[in-house]
Amino acid sequence: MHDVVVIGGGPGGYAAALKATELGGSVVLVEAAELGGTCVNRGCIATMVWLKAAEYLRSIREAEAFGVQAKVKKVNLEAIVERKKAVANDIRAGMAGLLESRGIEVVQGEAKLSSRTEVQVGERVLEARAVVIATGSRPEVPAVEGLEEAGLSTDQILEMTKVPAVVLIVGGGPWEVEIAGILQVLGAEVHLATGPEGLMPKEDDDVSQRVAKALFDQGVQVHRGAGLASVRKSGKRHEASLSGPKEKTMEVDAILVSSRKPNTAGLGLEAVGVAVNPDASIRVNERQETSVPGIYAVGDVTGGWMLSHAATAMGRVAAENAMGRRATFSSLKVPRGLWGVPEAASVGLTQEQAEEEGGEVLVGEFPYAISGLAMARNEVDGTVKIVSEARFGEILGVHIVGSRATELLGEALLAMQLESTAAELGKGMRLHPTFSENLVDAARMMLG
Repeated sequence: MHDVVVIGGGPGGYAAALKATELGGSVVLVEAAELGGTCVNRGCIATMVWLKAAEYLRSIREAEAFGVQAKVKKVNLEAIVERKKAVANDIRAGMAGLLESRGIEVVQGEAKLSSRTEVQVGERVLEARAVVIATGSRPEVPAVEGLEEAGLSTDQILEMTKVPAVVLIVGGGPWEVEIAGILQVLGAEVHLATGPEGLMPKEDDDVSQRVAKALFDQGVQVHRGAGLASVRKSGKRHEASLSGPKEKTMEVDAILVSSRKPNTAGLGLEAVGVAVNPDASIRVNERQETSVPGIYAVGDVTGGWMLSHAATAMGRVAAENAMGRRATFSSLKVPRGLWGVPEAASVGLTQEQAEEEGGEVLVGEFPYAISGLAMARNEVDGTVKIVSEARFGEILGVHIVGSRATELLGEALLAMQLESTAAELGKGMRLHPTFSENLVDAARMMLG
């Protein structure tokens, strides 16, 4: 009998398997498709390759402001797709090598729970004291009439070898904003229907407004509050009808939908008593344990965050508990990022959430427009915003819009993890000129 069987080899399952082995456990990992899951093969890593291509294109077009005159002869989308595949292959090879070096057996096939301690893969039955489910999520086409023919999934858009002339993107989250920016710089006319939740709904209002302005400046047409009501064929194109505050009809070449659903079908959850939520996600507690003792779930399959770094943290927590230790997962320290132009990154409470909790709140902001490095690089869009509790100076949230925001957030995360106060952060010294100065200056602005 093994100590742990992990179902799924994405970020969460991979982290769980390595952590359980680190703690002395005998581990088997079952994967139905490819190691790396959505993140490596069809998600964040793949998107980063496209974002880098878009960054090069923007840089060349903007280089004349720095005295560099250059022209783009061609953008080879096939080469971008091949680059994406090559990066994924390299990462998968590295993952496989590390799993093998740690003595973790990888079993290929569809897994199904046959009991609390048994996992069936084909004809083979794997026995374990604990099971970690990390099966991720899959694309889901919303129930909109006519969408099946016109819709592009997140998987398909990252394989494109031709840019749609006019594209409608449904949703207002970070990934939709990133893809909108990529398609726009590649020459598409881009429409973004945010849905009733609006643009960047989980973020601070200031972040949402700055992202909206950036999209407007780039030429992306944002339809706030609009949802997709129906789609019908119109010659070689598709006629999309938007619902919401301003009903509208437009002709488009493609409609991108990024909806995803927890991958729980066929796992045998009901038979062994694992409780699921109405959206098909697995219900877990703060220890990542399901309603059945000894069975844990992490990552996208639990709904909610659907972020690879959250899945990794959940996987480590689940592994510790599966190996007899006690660990908990805290959603308060889960960072959120947008790799757009400009970038945006946040952690903790928004100003609105902090004020709703009732305590006195202090806010400090430092705009990129007066940052020396930002001015030198012509990257002046954005701000750093720190939200803190007034009495003791506890940092409740940090919200950054601007160049290198996703990297700069790491410093804010560390400050919060070490329980640094805003005053302590404001006393710090940073290299000049750097973007890291902006975070310290935001704390100083809060302190007057």
